[in-house]
Amino acid sequence: MQPAAAASSTAVTPLRRLAIASTTTCAKEASDYGKCIVATYTDVHKDMCKAEFERFGACLRQTMKRKW
Repeated sequence: MQPAAAASSTAVTPLRRLAIASTTTCAKEASDYGKCIVATYTDVHKDMCKAEFERFGACLRQTMKRKW
């Protein structure tokens, strides 16, 4: 019989699901958002990468199957 701690450490937690979604399923959207931030980080202003961020967020919400 396995200890309870060992069994729970192999379970997929919401944070692990988020990490997997943001690095695999939504990798293109994350990359586009990152590129926008890097390209304009010296001239920061509100909503400068809003479209990219919204696409990344929508992908994560759809992948995580939760309505935030």
